[in-house]
Amino acid sequence: MKSFCAVIFLIVFCAVWLFEVEGDVSVNTSSKVVIIEDSKNATVPTNQSVNSAPSKEPLSGATIEKQNSFAIFFILCVLFFSILLVYLLIKFHFHYLPESIGIVFLGAIIGALFQVLNYFELADFKEEEMMSPTIFFLIMLPPIIFESGYSLHKGNFFANFGSIFTYAVLGTAVSALTIGSGLFVLGIADVVYPFTLKESLSFGALISAVDPVATLAIFQSIDVHPTLYMLVFGESVLNDAVSIVMCDSVINFDDSTSTAWAITLGVGSFFLKFTVSSLVGVIFALALAIILKYVHLNKVPSLEFCTVGLFAYGPYFLADGLNYSGIMAILASGIVMSHYAHFNLSPVTQITVQQTFRTFAFLAESMVFAYLGMAIFSFSHSFKPAFVIWTLILCLVGRAINIFPISVIVNKFREHQIDFKKQFVMWFSGLRGAIAFSLALHLPFPNEKRRVIVSTTLVIVLFSILFFGGSTMPLMKLLQNIDSDDKTTTKHKKLPQSDNESDEDIEDSEADEEYPLSKTMEMGRSMEASQIPGETDSEIWHGAKGFTVLDNKYFIPLFRKKFTKQEIKDAYTKMQDLTNQWHSDVEGGKLSDERDCDESSL
Repeated sequence: MKSFCAVIFLIVFCAVWLFEVEGDVSVNTSSKVVIIEDSKNATVPTNQSVNSAPSKEPLSGATIEKQNSFAIFFILCVLFFSILLVYLLIKFHFHYLPESIGIVFLGAIIGALFQVLNYFELADFKEEEMMSPTIFFLIMLPPIIFESGYSLHKGNFFANFGSIFTYAVLGTAVSALTIGSGLFVLGIADVVYPFTLKESLSFGALISAVDPVATLAIFQSIDVHPTLYMLVFGESVLNDAVSIVMCDSVINFDDSTSTAWAITLGVGSFFLKFTVSSLVGVIFALALAIILKYVHLNKVPSLEFCTVGLFAYGPYFLADGLNYSGIMAILASGIVMSHYAHFNLSPVTQITVQQTFRTFAFLAESMVFAYLGMAIFSFSHSFKPAFVIWTLILCLVGRAINIFPISVIVNKFREHQIDFKKQFVMWFSGLRGAIAFSLALHLPFPNEKRRVIVSTTLVIVLFSILFFGGSTMPLMKLLQNIDSDDKTTTKHKKLPQSDNESDEDIEDSEADEEYPLSKTMEMGRSMEASQIPGETDSEIWHGAKGFTVLDNKYFIPLFRKKFTKQEIKDAYTKMQDLTNQWHSDVEGGKLSDERDCDESSL
């Protein structure tokens, strides 16, 4: 099944790539802004000016096919080396380097190698160094966003939803406004490189997209307080979608109207896109839950999985085609789908869906982080030191205004307070990452300004990942009593692997456990499944009010299937048969090898 999915994914990848390369007009599917540019110079490679690029004769179909084949082979090689790097980090217990940072280093090495080969005219990899906007927005971004929503632990997420939503929407708007307006004023004062108000606010919106991948990996490895983890993780999930929609709304400001009216229209456009796009995703997820409940696709897991895949991608393309936010639609779809439709799937398909989307998200994130590293050497940069320094300062200030004042507000409505130490860790976790960099590559700005923004974003992203991401572990050790008021342990309790394994053996193994900074190391284990200390699931659900009560009373019975005892028994038997079949194949292989050895010795 996974092989079949991978083949389909590769076919779509190739088709979109061919479509992008053949045209000279690239469409940014996030903002719907048509960017007229030479597709061979979309990301402005080193030593190559867009204005001075000579016109080229159209390539033949066979030549384009060969170029595309080599480009796809190059991507597959980068992904293989990324997988190999992650495996080595896990195997040799190199616990001080998160996966994302390691892949950025790998991309930087590849980019440097390409520049050496290009300099000595041994090879030309300019085509392979570029990332198409269509590839990013249609292929790479959807699985990343969907998997982040699908993997949420809904109990912890909805228990903190008010705080998460406030940080993600109001906080992101405050951060974007702080950065954008600050850079605009500094530009007028001739302190930094000048941008218009529209351009400054667009840049402020995209640079406000946080991506704390490295921090979350560390959180997951040391089992921090689940409330802190969910606040950081939940905010980052919604923040990405909010930043993309906000950036899109600012770009579409009408310059002919007054500033106040344009801002009003932009705010209205943002909330309209946010609401309608979310509804599209929710409708798709609920429709899938109803279909899986009444149509017994679980008897044919392959058809069941294909249906889930279609409904997972459907809301993204529909909302995007209607000029709304596909990102918000697929995020809402992932959250609702995992809350209702997931429980209507057969056990085999549940595992397949989780691991397949996790795999796709890992591949997409790895490719973006690799391109991030390659950009250090591969792109033509325009560094403005004052602009970079002031952007970094405003990012820190905007993040502080996002976290600390808003925490005071949300604490007035929370039973469990967000103390200052948690707030400081949340501020420290505001890393910039793949989303911000990818958005910067595809802004419809003049070439020089776009180079300044890309170069500045690259520095900010690398600095935040390396400095803040790399110093998170020492910070957490320094603040290891961050939850001194809550003594309840949050460690994942291991289950006995055999009848002979005692609780003492488990405790000894946990004592020897180290900190793996990996999101991909263990299958099925995730921090999102932890309890909120001091609260059990029953306390969360039965003690909650509002939507939770309606959910338990009406929505769950309506959208979740009630399996009979016989169906549960059949599912258990099927999983047991699969395990026995695997065990039989392995043991059969061993016996066959031993028999061959005996025959050869005779």
